[in-house]
Amino acid sequence: MSDRKWLVLFDIDGTLLHSGGCGRAATRLALQEVFGTIGVLDGYSFAGKTDWQILREALTPAGITAEQVEAKLHTYNTVVARHLTEIIGDFPVKPCVGAREVVAALSANPAAVVALVTGNMEKLVPIKLHTAGYTPADFKVGAFGSEGWVRSMLPPLALERARTYSKVDFPPERIVIIGDTPGDVACAASIGARTIAVATGPFSAAQLSAHRPTHVFETMADQDAVLSAIFDGHIT
Repeated sequence: MSDRKWLVLFDIDGTLLHSGGCGRAATRLALQEVFGTIGVLDGYSFAGKTDWQILREALTPAGITAEQVEAKLHTYNTVVARHLTEIIGDFPVKPCVGAREVVAALSANPAAVVALVTGNMEKLVPIKLHTAGYTPADFKVGAFGSEGWVRSMLPPLALERARTYSKVDFPPERIVIIGDTPGDVACAASIGARTIAVATGPFSAAQLSAHRPTHVFETMADQDAVLSAIFDGHIT
């Protein structure tokens, strides 16, 4: 098997795109429909969390158990995607600065396998990506917020799927996770990946630096610098 492939795992919200609040609005509608309550959703921070985790933490104070959340997770995944499809046109969804160009460059590079590690429910992903101007098929595999209640559960899933897809056994130094929260940085430890933090979400570059990512950027506007960081200075 070739050892010259690199696995690049992107977060979505705050990293690839700004959702403009559409995810929270769809969550509110779906919670009410599926569980009959929004729990403590108002004022609750989504940053760095999986949708499954959000459901558990928002609904537990309303008397909904973790087991009840899990039992309805498949239904919720479908319902929240329906609501998002209906409302997303009312929100200012747009790509983060430089992100679409970096993804395009990686997608055109045979040395890179472009993939996702996202807290979003799986059925939300293509809706958001398409609306922000991405081609969902450019992301070859992924792990999603409907598959783990903590973010650290997701990178091992994405890595295993990438290995199956590409027939490459990626060593840790050839895996990079790109995200905008401390949670994105921390979850990389589950597979020993390098990390790139971008300050296009709710955390500043200084705040992200405190969590010791491999690299920190204000945005992905400097495509050459970001690509160099992804490939660890190697020419591909």
